[in-house]
Amino acid sequence: QMQLVESGGGLVQAGGSLRLSCAASGRPFSNYAMAWFRQAPGKEREFLIYISYSGQYSYSPDSLKGRFAISRDDDKSTVYLQMNNLAPEDTAVYHCAARLYEGTTAEGDYPYWGPGTQVTVSS
Repeated sequence: QMQLVESGGGLVQAGGSLRLSCAASGRPFSNYAMAWFRQAPGKEREFLIYISYSGQYSYSPDSLKGRFAISRDDDKSTVYLQMNNLAPEDTAVYHCAARLYEGTTAEGDYPYWGPGTQVTVSS
């Protein structure tokens, strides 16, 4: 089993930035692709971005490019989500997820999930 714990959420004003962290344990972190999803109240979970196990490849939808970026530190078994120019519609619980080797956009492909961290953006 892999355990994932997110941190770094909180309340931020519109236009601000946050960096979320996700610390992993229990499995060799460098073998796992890592992804971020979010779920707003009353909405389905939404894929945001992933990074491959090697760190050489990442993917996010065009709608998020330029605002959200992902990075990983294998020495710390941690993946980060840098979020810039936040808007109220970014308010959600943000989850990290892990799967072996390559990332995908489908939440069902990820066997390991963190409990999430709340991000609230005020207008």
